[in-house]
Amino acid sequence: MAPSNKFNVGIIGYGLSAKVFQIPFVALTDSLVLHSIVQRSPSPGNSAPEDHPSVKHFTSIEPMLEDPEVDVIIISTPPNTHFETARDALRNGKHVLVEKPFVPTSAQAEELAALAAEKERVLCVYQNRRWDSDFLTVKKLLREGTLGRIVEFETHFDRFRLEKPTTWKGQLGMDQAGGVLYDLGTHLLDQVYVLFGMPSSVSAKFLNQREGRVVTGGSDESEQPDSISAVLTYADTGLLVHVRISVVSVETKQPRFRIRGTKGSYQKSFLDPQEDQLRGGMAATDAQFGKEDESRYGRLCYVTEGGKIEEKVYPTVEPETYTKIFEGFAKALETGNKEDIPVPASQAAKVLRIIEALQESAKTGRDVTP
Repeated sequence: MAPSNKFNVGIIGYGLSAKVFQIPFVALTDSLVLHSIVQRSPSPGNSAPEDHPSVKHFTSIEPMLEDPEVDVIIISTPPNTHFETARDALRNGKHVLVEKPFVPTSAQAEELAALAAEKERVLCVYQNRRWDSDFLTVKKLLREGTLGRIVEFETHFDRFRLEKPTTWKGQLGMDQAGGVLYDLGTHLLDQVYVLFGMPSSVSAKFLNQREGRVVTGGSDESEQPDSISAVLTYADTGLLVHVRISVVSVETKQPRFRIRGTKGSYQKSFLDPQEDQLRGGMAATDAQFGKEDESRYGRLCYVTEGGKIEEKVYPTVEPETYTKIFEGFAKALETGNKEDIPVPASQAAKVLRIIEALQESAKTGRDVTP
């Protein structure tokens, strides 16, 4: 065990997520200490022991889970391993941060949430895009009522990717939390949940745009989608939320948000820059980290007091950056308060209920209540 104000962190997995999105942010969080890493097969040029010679190293999971010096486990392996690994870590008395997608089913998420409560451990899901600056800009617009009552909300994750991924994102089926709905859809649906809560019903079409087919999302590989078009209905307010993911989008400015309300509309293109900056080698301590060029700002249309409709550039808010999820996680470790967990497993379970309802709708062609 680390000193009372420090928590030793063990990371399971040593891929891009661990290297780029987790280890650097652990180092930036005062109360977190990188203690150990599990990498099954280190190799020249891809070796945790070479990159981090001062920490402890394992080639299997069990010794790390049994190590009494480890306080926190970060799970950074493919999603089909998350449930069992998180369950075993909690049973061993560890706090746990799980990379998204969390687990394949809402039932598994609820089981882990209950186990964490029983063991009095912190269980958090790494939904880092809650700290995208474009999303925080949208939250600000809605919080301040700038757009009035929202009647239509459109959120996109579009790309031009004609080649199928060779990683788990393209190889695992949805029954193992693989594919576009779990990889990218989890981000979009989590943000929608944060803004609006649970929808009253959902409908979805699953597509294989690379081959030009509508698919069902069934267990056969040929029925797995690479693109999604979904509608979430909020009957109490009349709000419709459109969730769209495309791999055949030939655009220089990929759409991100389009929001219509009774007082105004907001349109935004481009993804938040943090992921590309981190992949490109920028440190999270860089003064430009998370900052967006003014040419990428969104556009706000609004109704003036005189009843005219005018348009202006609407600046993206100052970035809080992905450091916030680690700061929030560390605070929850320190206080033990469930309210301090930045992304509780109970919320991830509700997002998974939406995902399951979308799958049912794509199979049956009906609206489904999540």
